[in-house]
Amino acid sequence: MVNGNKYTMGYYLADGIYPTWATFVKSYNNPYGNKRVHFTKDQEVVRKDVERAFGVLQARFAMVRGPARFWDKNTLWYIMTAVVILHNMIIENERDEEVDYDYGQDGGEVLRLEEY
Repeated sequence: MVNGNKYTMGYYLADGIYPTWATFVKSYNNPYGNKRVHFTKDQEVVRKDVERAFGVLQARFAMVRGPARFWDKNTLWYIMTAVVILHNMIIENERDEEVDYDYGQDGGEVLRLEEY
C-alpha cells in the first residue's frame, strides 16, 4: 500500500535495455522538474546498489552465477535467501576475528576449491 493505493504486482528497477513492461520501473531519459530529477537520481543510485550487491554474491557463490531461468520462483527465493544469510555470516565472522589462519599446515601451498 503506497499513498493509499494497493499494489498487487512486484515492480523492478530497470534501465533502458529492458522492454517497456508495466512491472519495470525505468528512470527518465531527460528528466525535467524537481520531482522527476529527484526520482531519476534516486532510482539510479538504488539500482546500482542492487547491481553491486548482486555482483558480490555472484563472485562469492557459483550457484548465483548460473542461469536461473530453469528454477521456479520458490527455489530462487530459497537460494537467494540462503546466499544472503551465508554472505552476512561470512562478513560477520571476518569482522570479529583478525586471525590469519594457516590452512596449509604441512607447509605446502593451499589450493582453492576451484583448483581441486
